Amino acid sequence: MAGSGKTTFMQRLNAHLHARKQPPYVVNLDPAVGQLPFQANIDIRDTVNYKEVMKQYNLGPNGGILTSLNLFTTKFDQVLNFIAKRAETTDYILLDTPGQIEIFTWSASGAIITDTLAATYPTVVAYIIDTPRTTAPATFMPNMLYACSILYKTKLPFILVFNKTDVVSHDFAVDWMTDFELFQQALQKDTSYMSSLMNSMSLVLDEFYSHLKVVGVSAVTGAGFDDFLEAVNEKRDEYEKEYRPEIEKMIKLKQEKEQQQRQQQLTKLMKDMNVKKGDEVNLERQGRSQILEEAEDDDEEGDIYADQDDDGEDV
Repeated sequence: MAGSGKTTFMQRLNAHLHARKQPPYVVNLDPAVGQLPFQANIDIRDTVNYKEVMKQYNLGPNGGILTSLNLFTTKFDQVLNFIAKRAETTDYILLDTPGQIEIFTWSASGAIITDTLAATYPTVVAYIIDTPRTTAPATFMPNMLYACSILYKTKLPFILVFNKTDVVSHDFAVDWMTDFELFQQALQKDTSYMSSLMNSMSLVLDEFYSHLKVVGVSAVTGAGFDDFLEAVNEKRDEYEKEYRPEIEKMIKLKQEKEQQQRQQQLTKLMKDMNVKKGDEVNLERQGRSQILEEAEDDDEEGDIYADQDDDGEDV
């Protein structure tokens, strides 16, 4: 999420993996980032000029980011080729996405990138949360709803990462997610009009919490990153056992549907040509027949015009 320290988190994670002698392959998908504090192997800014897109299409900041991402996605097959060349020599591929949830998670280009990667590699989604800004129920609940929407949109292994734990510990969030009564007590202290709404939503999200992996990190100090990588490895195993079979099933169903559509089109074409399955189609003979028919039509038209004078009257 924007402002959660996502790019700083990426910088620390990149440095942490290098320190462990496991250098990752890094892809930056945020065209609006001013300065990237880490070296990216592939950078969207090298392909698309975000400010120029805003200028040419007369767009605002979010529209410029979305359009830039759409343009980049048209060449994503080339990105996959680069990743495939390094896949055998690296353990981790890191993608830094735009912080605006509606631009990546809920856009067509974001879905294409996510689905394409998930169909080839074990893919885990990490949702970065600004811990100091979620200490109140009124700010904690929207973050959980965002997380819930991303989980159900991507349908991939998911990790909640509470960043900036050097400022505020994330223990309160873990307690709220595991103890329903404790969150209810925190809600009672909230006298705003949203308290009743949050109370109702907490009942819905209680089941959602049971399927989440929660990690607290500090992108500044580096605390918690070993726990994060351990969680990633757990989710990778979960992907192989639960998500990959489902993804392969979806791909197979899609291929069968496409095959069925092609067969229907072929059947319709054969019916239009009055050809039965197994018959040999003589295109040369059909072409000659068509030419003869056209020639006969021309002769008939010539006969008609020959029987008329220049004024169109019969001779």
